[in-house]
Amino acid sequence: MVSRLFGRGSWPEASRIADILRQETLGGVLLLIATAAAILFANLGDGYANLRDTAFGPESLHLHLTLGGWASDGLLAIFFFVAGLELKREFVGGDLRDPQRAALPVVAALGGMAVPALVFVLFNLGGSLKGWAIPTATDIAFALAVLAVIGSHLPGGLRTFLLTLAVVDDLIAIIIIAVVYTSSLHLNYLLLALLPLLAFTVLVQRRVSSWWLLLPLAGATWALVHASGVHATVAGVLLAFAVPVLRSDGGEGVGLAEHFEHLFRPLSSAIAVPIFAFFAAGVNVEGWAGFKDAMTEPITLGIIAGLFLGKTVGIFLATWLMATFTGAQLDEDLDWPDVFGVAMLAGVGFTVSLLIGELAYGVGNLTDEHVKIGVLVGSVVSALGAALILTSRNRRYREIDARERLDSDSDGIPDVFQ
Repeated sequence: MVSRLFGRGSWPEASRIADILRQETLGGVLLLIATAAAILFANLGDGYANLRDTAFGPESLHLHLTLGGWASDGLLAIFFFVAGLELKREFVGGDLRDPQRAALPVVAALGGMAVPALVFVLFNLGGSLKGWAIPTATDIAFALAVLAVIGSHLPGGLRTFLLTLAVVDDLIAIIIIAVVYTSSLHLNYLLLALLPLLAFTVLVQRRVSSWWLLLPLAGATWALVHASGVHATVAGVLLAFAVPVLRSDGGEGVGLAEHFEHLFRPLSSAIAVPIFAFFAAGVNVEGWAGFKDAMTEPITLGIIAGLFLGKTVGIFLATWLMATFTGAQLDEDLDWPDVFGVAMLAGVGFTVSLLIGELAYGVGNLTDEHVKIGVLVGSVVSALGAALILTSRNRRYREIDARERLDSDSDGIPDVFQ
């Protein structure tokens, strides 16, 4: 096998910094910091917009992009690469491999996308419906970060349910972005993109992970997909799907997909997503009056209601109907209030919602400002509501754990002392 920089022995996977950056809570904190900085900077003058709109890159390669464009088309491809690796791992070796276990969260994800889209459409009848997909997204990083902070005693099945739901949600969002928000398609570039993608696939299937071979091929695939008119983040998913999950020898241990995910997750959570959030979340609210005006706009209200109400109702109702009228069963460790809390938590759209908003309405216009306010308010309200419910559930499970430990301790005491 080719010697590699990405080999398990040559990358300091045990480094303390990299391990810290892989923690879900830190990813959520960095997103919050980037978002707060963007909003503050955007309301201090024209500096934010001028920075975001600064363009550079070779025009001949269709890569003369603004900084905001490089963040959404370039850096966010890393996020979708990591999400794609996680998605494939779930399909090949995780919960999505078993149809019975996957049925409930998969149907929940479908309900959690259909109902928010319907809510948005109802709010915007007679107006612009291009943003119907904005409230359908769930931000994996943010949602899992909230759950990690408040869920010290929540059942492990709840995280699995949320993760599976969010992974399927991401897959559908990727398809929507590729199909609905591709305004013009240059088939020649898309066909050319298959060449480096095929070479990348052959190498990773042979378990070759040399950076000087794979990164140029990945970069060429990304550039050609971008030039084709399909959103370049789709390239990240295609590259991820090419990476094998299982070991070549069929034995146990870390496969190449898990290794790459472990390698790139710190880059995604600590750099790519926060930088994208910084350039995407900066909204100039023009004071309290501007915020109040935005909160009367159908697009803003449709996004907020879609994320908070649509996600909650869609996910919970779809799960309940599936469990009631089919053989699918809820995890034995979960109760319906747990599902309700997670359904509300899935309303944290943020990263993907902001991306779809940019694709639907553009950047730097008044509608874009309304979209950002809607996504931010809807995500915050969903997170706070879910936190209240799940904190109460966490307290209940903590009390149950404490009683079980007490009973276990008392069982070991001789009868004479009881």
